[in-house]
Amino acid sequence: MAEVAIRCVDVDKIYVTGVVETQVLRGINLEIVEGELTVVLGASGSGKSTLLNIIGGIDRPSRGEVWCGGGDLATLDDRALTEHRRRNVGFVFQFYNLVPTLTALENVETATEIADNPLQPGAALGLVGLEDRKDFFPAQLSGGQQQRVSIARALAKQPKVVFCDEPTGALDAETGRHVLDLLTRLNQQTGATIVIVTHAAPVATLAHKVLNLTMDGITATRNRVRAQASDINW
Repeated sequence: MAEVAIRCVDVDKIYVTGVVETQVLRGINLEIVEGELTVVLGASGSGKSTLLNIIGGIDRPSRGEVWCGGGDLATLDDRALTEHRRRNVGFVFQFYNLVPTLTALENVETATEIADNPLQPGAALGLVGLEDRKDFFPAQLSGGQQQRVSIARALAKQPKVVFCDEPTGALDAETGRHVLDLLTRLNQQTGATIVIVTHAAPVATLAHKVLNLTMDGITATRNRVRAQASDINW
């Protein structure tokens, strides 16, 4: 059986502003299996991005355990969390987060320079079909191409898990389908564990496992047959 890549045990997240407490996550228990593509689905405000930040080691839970990379992230100090993010995870964000003054190749190199066993930056761009755009700056690339550079940057570290926060949110429907198709193919070809957070319910049909997040907690379902990205209609 495949190993568990991420496990959350009774995770709460509470934000405090003055005397006001806002509970965003309540009693979250989940397991994400190595090598699978998992979609975290929920409405805006349900806590999807907060959960992603916690399991990705960007934020800490107010209560509970978050196991990833062999340790409980909730117990790590800032330096250890930074080291965990460098070694074990990659991120793909909605708005790409590329450095505008660096070429596509140089943007990927920013990840390979901090990784222990990275891919060659050109090879990472090859995985997403952009080896011929390696010397282009972000402003010279389309939105879909910029997102593919972002995906190449995440994969270049050869991380244990790739986290994608609304990766199609800034794209038109057709380009979004191409990006989702790329993520599913990379999951199949490289065996990378991929977690996609989205509010778009049709994206869930691509996943091995779907985690449905509400303010009352989280439920998990599995897809017996996974759809193709070309079948998605927003």
